[in-house]
Amino acid sequence: MVGSVPDGWWRDRRGAAERLRDGLVPLAEEGIPGHPGPVEVVLVVEGRARGVRAVPGVRVEEAPGSGDDRIVELVRENAGRSAVVVTADRGLRERVAALGAGFVGPRAVRRR
Repeated sequence: MVGSVPDGWWRDRRGAAERLRDGLVPLAEEGIPGHPGPVEVVLVVEGRARGVRAVPGVRVEEAPGSGDDRIVELVRENAGRSAVVVTADRGLRERVAALGAGFVGPRAVRRR
């Protein structure tokens, strides 16, 4: 979701990931459209966004390489559990859908 809004995230990727993490906290209780809470929220970070700490309600996973690849791994590791990936990336949507996960775009969870 970082990058879905041109807010200067490229200058401070870790700060952008922290802001995203903080914005996701309410979703743990509220849920997302079509999936009422409580839900487990997992934020995958990569590159210069690594080092972001988890907070109550949001688990943080550091991708050793591609964030998309780590997301696919997590979906695969949790086969049989309901999973919804939030992404605007068409390729990632196809990959997680092939594993049985759902997906929504960033607008579905962005705080108004």
